[in-house]
Amino acid sequence: MAETVSLPGFVNAHSHAFQRALRGRTEGDDFWGWRDAMLELAESLTPEQVRSGYVQVYREMLAAGYTAVGEFHYLGLAEAHAAVEAAAEAGIEIVLLLAAYGRGGLERSRQSSVAEYLEELETVRATGVRVGLAPHSVRACPRDWLEELGAYAARESLPLHVHADEQPREIEECLAEHGVRPIELLAEAGCLGPHATVIHATHADERELDLLAENGARVCVCPTTEANLGDGFVPAQELCDHGIGMCVGSDSNVRIDPLEELRELEGIARRRAGRRNVISVSTLLCCGADEGAAALGLERWPDVEVDLGHPSLTGVEPQDVHAALVFGCSAEVLS
Repeated sequence: MAETVSLPGFVNAHSHAFQRALRGRTEGDDFWGWRDAMLELAESLTPEQVRSGYVQVYREMLAAGYTAVGEFHYLGLAEAHAAVEAAAEAGIEIVLLLAAYGRGGLERSRQSSVAEYLEELETVRATGVRVGLAPHSVRACPRDWLEELGAYAARESLPLHVHADEQPREIEECLAEHGVRPIELLAEAGCLGPHATVIHATHADERELDLLAENGARVCVCPTTEANLGDGFVPAQELCDHGIGMCVGSDSNVRIDPLEELRELEGIARRRAGRRNVISVSTLLCCGADEGAAALGLERWPDVEVDLGHPSLTGVEPQDVHAALVFGCSAEVLS
């Protein structure tokens, strides 16, 4: 039996690298309380701190088997360049998902207009860095912003990533302002399509799942973060039943382990269905790699090696290696 086996590298389709510094903190009794602490941290960061901190986080990702990352960035333009430099130093493929922020949040995150945002995006893009549009959320971007950004992403064939349906309060506020739920608003604004990825979709209803499927959009699930923040359970089986592609992200980086994300994704599906093997192992591995790459617009990215001699895989039959990897191993078996 070979000592190692190669697999497509895992792709972290949704990361906020600076939030790694919040791991272990217990401030806030819900998502919104945690968000206050997160914004306080974000407000304090300099470009130098971003570069040095992100190098460490990206090295952790590489050690865990992620060979590419989509960095969903909302700390400012100088900090965006610092994040790109950190990825280059660490040696990880990066797609910078520059956040559009029209209202709310921090002043450093906001742009005064869509034109200003697109100028920032193209400034980064002109350096040769892969970029994607990232209207932060329907809370942060008014409808007219969403319409312009959706059209631009489609015209330029760029990825578009957006948070939606992570929290019930977010849905209630969207209904109050627009009369529709977040994913319905994204569909109306032209922000859904094969190039689009909705982050979380934890509380999406049947109509919203239909819209994602009809438009060929993906969902990026972040199970360790969603568990840590008490977001809820991703509707994993429903997403599969609708034929909606899923990828994974480490999001707040409370944990950096793609195998744990995949195991938790299937664990949620099993607990909700009351049976085993809801999502096949091959599909889970596809969620961990190919779907994430497609969400970021990557055609090539580095492979990862599985150490078959690791104690976690001792005695496993060759035909069971992939299943044992997903359900019985941590990222320490990867290199």
